[in-house]
Order: sequence, then structure tokens, then C-alpha cells
Amino acid sequence: MTTFYDIPSELLIPALAERIATTDGIDTPEWAEFVKTAVSRERPPSQENWWFLRSAALLRKVAREGPIGVTHLSQAYGGSKDNGAMPNTPGVAGRHIIRTSLQQLEAAGLVEKVPTKTVETEEGEVQLYAGRRITSAGQKMLNEIAHDCRDAANEQFPGLDKY
Repeated sequence: MTTFYDIPSELLIPALAERIATTDGIDTPEWAEFVKTAVSRERPPSQENWWFLRSAALLRKVAREGPIGVTHLSQAYGGSKDNGAMPNTPGVAGRHIIRTSLQQLEAAGLVEKVPTKTVETEEGEVQLYAGRRITSAGQKMLNEIAHDCRDAANEQFPGLDKY
């Protein structure tokens, strides 16, 4: 059986974005057409379906590296921060975009939070989380799409057929 590890991301993510666009509970927010994706960007994304592409990329990254948190994801999707005359430093992506997308994926049942421990505070007990990981439904969706993309991957990259 083909898994999402076997298919290159440039083939898997657009196909996954099409499936996510038809999934209930995952919609583009009203503010998404006006927002930049990172501090290092000058303009909002020009693609019509950029929200679904970002959600698909987040789902794939959570599946590969999970449990993973919003901060680590924002560092992964960030660019280079221009510091003027000083050397450039790594910049971070917009955490609100990542957090909202993960919440929508969680509501759709594709991602879940990983609880670690409970801490006693002044307000009472608070549950801490290690990040998010993919659920079995999300894994199934990824593997189905990877299986559908297998023929296109074999045509584009002939060496993949041995895997």
C-alpha cells in the first residue's frame, strides 16, 4: 500500500487541498483575503485556494513530525526577516493562520491534541498539551490520496516505482 511518505509533496499537497476543500468544517475565514502569511511577506497570497493549500501542508507536516505545536510550525513556515544593515534572521509565519487551520482540521476529525500533564494553578487545574498529531481518519485520508497520486508520481519520477 502506498503511504504519503512515498509521494513527493508537490504532487500530494494540491490533491490533498482539493479533498480538504470538500471536507465539512474547513472553510476559508472572511479575513483570509486580507492577511499576510508572515512578517517577511509584503502582500497577501495571490492564489484563490491558498487556505486549503496551507491546511493540506499543515496536515502533511503534522503527520510527518507530530506531535508538533503551533510555534514549531510557525518557524517552519516563516521566511527570512530583513534587519536592514544587520544580517537577516529567521522570521516566523503568522500563528493565527496556523492555529485557525489546525482548529478546523481538529473539528473535522483529522488532527487531535496530545495531552501531557495537568498543572494546578490559581484558577484550578489546567491541561497541558504537547502539540497535535494526526488521527486515524487523517492518516486514512492521506494514504488514500497518496495511492491516487501514485501513477502521476511514477510518470514524473521513474525511480519511485521500486518503492
